[in-house]
Amino acid sequence: MMTVDYRLNALVDASLADIAPLAELAAVAARHGATIIQYRDKAASTRQMIEQATLIAEALRGTGVPLVVNDRVDVALASGADGVHLGADDMDAEMARRLLGPSAIIGLTVKNQTDAMRVAQAPADYACIGGVFETISKVNPDTPVGIDGLRQLRAFLRQARPDMPVGAIAGIRLDRIEPVIAAGADGVAVISALFRSVNIAAAATEFRRHIDAALELRI
Repeated sequence: MMTVDYRLNALVDASLADIAPLAELAAVAARHGATIIQYRDKAASTRQMIEQATLIAEALRGTGVPLVVNDRVDVALASGADGVHLGADDMDAEMARRLLGPSAIIGLTVKNQTDAMRVAQAPADYACIGGVFETISKVNPDTPVGIDGLRQLRAFLRQARPDMPVGAIAGIRLDRIEPVIAAGADGVAVISALFRSVNIAAAATEFRRHIDAALELRI
């Protein structure tokens, strides 16, 4: 398994294209504190996604920050991304691992105890619990798990997979970093609060500062 630094996952969603090219957004985040970049597009064609993921991968070259593609193993393979992030309805982690190889990053979503049990047995490098709070970045029919749900799911995963980093996603703001990390998260995935801020570079730096401070408090 890969060792993944999940402290700050900057998620570049297709909905952010009105701000700037996604590759540009990813590069700014990577240079100012993001430790992993995730590309997500629920509507584009396969060709468009491959083109976009390739541009993002090129923009990240030299930063040391890996790129994972949401849902699409084929796009990750074709674009040279570092791995994938998969939900419960996507390709299973075992097959993704066979296709992508031992050095690829595979992340999995955890929304409930069933997901957590599946992840505990999967060849995954990290997990992300959520949504923790309400979010405007994605239509989500599932009720947020909240801080208590995050704590419970994280406790299960810590026992089952003690070395696997686990993040938190959805509705993450600066003021929520300390409580989610206190509840067990090793990092956070952020979209709007980072990329729709007035100064993206400064926001990334501030998110990273808050995350690192919260992790130190937990030790």
